[in-house]
Amino acid sequence: MGCRKKLVGCGVHLLLVLCLGFGLVVLSHDESSMVYIVTLKKAPTLHYLSDHRSNRNFDHVEAERWCRLRTKGSGAHYGSYQIQFHESLLRRTFNGEAYQKLYSYHYLINGFAVLLSPQQAEKLANKKEVAKLVPDFSVRTATTHTPAFLGLPAGAWVVEGGPDVAGKGVVIGFIDTGIDPTHPSFADDSSSKLYPVPSHFSGICEVTKDFPSGSCNRKLIGARHFAASAISRGIFNATQNHASPFDADGHGTHTASIAAGNHGIPVIVASNHFGDASGMAPHAQIAVYKALFKSFGGFAADVVAAIDQAAQDGVDIISLSITPNRRPPGIATFFNPIDMALLSAVKAGIFVVQAAGNTGPSFKSISSFSPWIFTVGAAAHDRTYSNSVVLGNRVTIPGLGLAPGTGKDAMFTLISAIHAVNETVDSKDLYLGECQDPNQLKKELVEGNILICSYSIRFVLGLSSIKRALNTAKNLNAAGVIFLVDPFVTGYQINPTPMEMPGLIISSPVDSKTFIQYYNNSLVRNASSNRIVKFGGVARISGGLEPSYNNSAPKVLYYSARGPDPENAFLDNADFMKPNLVAPGSYIWAAWSSGGSDSREFEGERFAMISGTSMAAPHIAGLAALIMQKFPRFSPSAIASALSTTASLFDKQGGPIMAQRAYSDPDSSQSPATPFDMGSGFVNVTAALDPGLIFDASYDDFFSFLCGINGSGPVLLNYTGKACGHNTLAATDLNLPSITVAKLNRSTAVHRILTNVAGDETYRVSWSAPLGVSVTITPTQFFIASGHRQILTVLMNATMNNSTASFGRIVIRGSRGHILNIPISVISKSCA
Repeated sequence: MGCRKKLVGCGVHLLLVLCLGFGLVVLSHDESSMVYIVTLKKAPTLHYLSDHRSNRNFDHVEAERWCRLRTKGSGAHYGSYQIQFHESLLRRTFNGEAYQKLYSYHYLINGFAVLLSPQQAEKLANKKEVAKLVPDFSVRTATTHTPAFLGLPAGAWVVEGGPDVAGKGVVIGFIDTGIDPTHPSFADDSSSKLYPVPSHFSGICEVTKDFPSGSCNRKLIGARHFAASAISRGIFNATQNHASPFDADGHGTHTASIAAGNHGIPVIVASNHFGDASGMAPHAQIAVYKALFKSFGGFAADVVAAIDQAAQDGVDIISLSITPNRRPPGIATFFNPIDMALLSAVKAGIFVVQAAGNTGPSFKSISSFSPWIFTVGAAAHDRTYSNSVVLGNRVTIPGLGLAPGTGKDAMFTLISAIHAVNETVDSKDLYLGECQDPNQLKKELVEGNILICSYSIRFVLGLSSIKRALNTAKNLNAAGVIFLVDPFVTGYQINPTPMEMPGLIISSPVDSKTFIQYYNNSLVRNASSNRIVKFGGVARISGGLEPSYNNSAPKVLYYSARGPDPENAFLDNADFMKPNLVAPGSYIWAAWSSGGSDSREFEGERFAMISGTSMAAPHIAGLAALIMQKFPRFSPSAIASALSTTASLFDKQGGPIMAQRAYSDPDSSQSPATPFDMGSGFVNVTAALDPGLIFDASYDDFFSFLCGINGSGPVLLNYTGKACGHNTLAATDLNLPSITVAKLNRSTAVHRILTNVAGDETYRVSWSAPLGVSVTITPTQFFIASGHRQILTVLMNATMNNSTASFGRIVIRGSRGHILNIPISVISKSCA
C-alpha cells in the first residue's frame, strides 16, 4: 500500500524529544519566541527512496510496494542521517545559544520544529541548507444505526464475508485527541475471528501511568502522543490534558469507534439501552496519534509529527477530524506543512480523509483544501430521537431529550425556577434560572411538579450543565424538567441529551416563546401585590427514548462547510470540487472516553451522541477500509473515485438531496443540494465495492498540477526536494471524478481517463449541461475490456456572461449495470 515501514531510530528519536519535553526541558525564551516548522532542501526519506527506484519500470502501485521493501535498508540509514544533520545544523547555526528543537521530520517532509527568538529565526533562515520557515499555527477538532442506514449488514459486509472480517488487514490511523483503551469497542476478544497484527505495521504503544502496559492489543495496535509544540508554549497541563495517548476529551474515542469499533457493542446511556453499536469496518485495526487536546486544541507542528510517524508506522488510512483555525497564507492554500505532509502520505499509498469543517452554510467556507485529500461533509441520516411537551391548552411543542416521559395521561404543574427561589438567595443572581443548586430553590414548590430551567450560553461554555440541573430536580423531587434555550444561543448544535428522569430541551426560540406565553398567561396573581397565588400551567412530557425514522434523509446539515474551494488568500476559486462527498454526521452514537469532557452531558457515560463533520469523516475512513480490503492494489485516488462516482443523489423518498441553508430553523431554508454542498453526493459503499470504472491519479499528477501554480517551484523544492520540470498539469485536467471550472473564458476542453476494474463492458455517456454552458462529450459510447483505459474529452463553451455558479452532470451507464455520476461545476462564465 505504500512506503510506510518504520525507520530504525526515528520513532525512538521522536519519543525522546517528547520525554525531554515532559521532563520538563522548556528553555527560557522571551515572549516573542515562536515555534517554527523548518523545511530543508534535501529530499525526505520517502522521496529519496522513490528517486532510487526511478529507473525501474513500475506502475505507481507497484512502486509503492517496492519502496516499502527498501525502507528497512537504505531508507533507515538515510532517515538517521537526516536527524543527525538537523542537530548539526542547529548547533552550527546558534553556536552555544539556547534553542529548543521539538521534532525532527524526515519521512514525509525533511525538516524540524524548533522554538526560536525572532533573531534566531532570521539567522536560521539565511542558512543555505534551509528552504523555508513557517510559523506554527493552531488547529481544532471539527454509531448504532448508520451501518444499517448505509446498507452495510445486507450489502458491503456481506460482500466482505460479514462484520467479523470487514476491514481485515487494514490499519486506520487517527490524528485526534487520543483513545480510551478500556472501551469494549476496542477490545480484541469480542469477535470469534482472531486479530493478527498486519505484517506491514510496525508502530508501538507508549506506556505511561494513565496508559499502562497492556492498553494496546490486537485491535488497538498503536498509540502515541505529540505535544511538544504545546509544551513549548507553556499551555500544556499534564494532569488535565494527559501526557499520554489517553483521551481526556472524548472526541478521539468517538471517531475511532465510528470507523473501526467492534461490532455488536450494547449502547447503554443513563441506564437506557439504545441498541448495539458497530464501526464501519469492525475488523480493521486502529493506530492512534494523539495531537489534539481538550483545553486548547492543537498545533500544526504536533500534527505534522503525528502524520509523519503514522506513515512510518505503516497505516493504510489516515483519518483527520480536524481543520486549521485559519486559511493558510501564501501563494496557494495547499502549500502548508500539514497538506504537504499528506501529499507525501498519498505518495506512500495512504488514503487521507479529512472533515470539511463546521463553518457552513456560507459559500466558500470549506476548511480542507487540497485535491489529494478526501474531504467529507456532514449529512443527516434517517433516525431521530424526538421528544415533546404537551401543554394544558393541547398545544404540543417539540424538543430534544433522551429521557422517559411523565406518563400518557397525567398532567403536572409547571414551576419556573425563578418563581421558586428561596428568600435567603440573592434575587439579583442572573443564573438562578439555570437550576444549578438545589439549595437555592423551595422544595415545597418544586416537589411533584415540572421544573422549568433556562439554558444559556453558560451551558455551551461548560460553566453550567444539564447534569447539575437534573441533580437539582431530583433532590427537589420534581416530576420532570424542561429547559428553555436562550435566544442568544444561536448557530450551536444541541444534541439530544441523556436524562434519567422525564425532561427535554426546547431549542427553538419560536417554540420557547410559545411555551413562555402559555406559562405566563396561566399564572394567577394577587391583584394588589402582583404576587403569584397559583401556578395554573400544566403539561406532560412525552418522552424521547424511542427513535423515529423519516424518509427525508439524507440532507446536508447547515453547519457542514461548503465549497467552492478557495485556492489562495485572495479567495480565488480552485478548479476542483470540495467537499468530495457527504456522510452521516448528525446525532451519531459512538464510544465515549471514561475521562471525556468534550460533551459534558455525557461525562461518565461509555457512549455519546454528538454531531459534526468530525463524525462524518471517520465513516468514510471505515468505508474506505472495506474498499481497500477488496481492492488491495487500489491507489488512494482509485478509492476516492470508487466512493465518488457511486454516491447517491437522492433521499429515501427518491427526491433530490436537500441542503439546509441557515442556522435558525434550518429545515425551513433548505433547497436542493449542489456539488458545492454535497460533493458527488451521499456515500453508497455497497455500490463503491463494484464501481466498474475508476478515475486514477498519481502523486506525480498532483506534483505536476502544483508546479503549474505561478511561483510554486521553490515551495515544492522545499517540501519534496524535487524540482519542477517543464511539464505541468492544469487543475481541470487532474484525473478526478468531477469537473470544476472556476473561470470559463469562452471555451475549454477537459480530459479524463477511465480505467476498467470490472469485466468487459459497453458504456453510454449522457449529460446535462450547467446553465450558461454548452457541453459536448466524445465518445458518447465505448466498449472497454477489463483492465483497459478510455479517454473522455469534455468540450465546454460559455453561452452567456455570468458569475453565478451553475451545475450539470455526466452519467456513464454500463451494459452490466454499472452507473457513474460525474458532477460538473462552472462558476464564472464569459462568452465575450
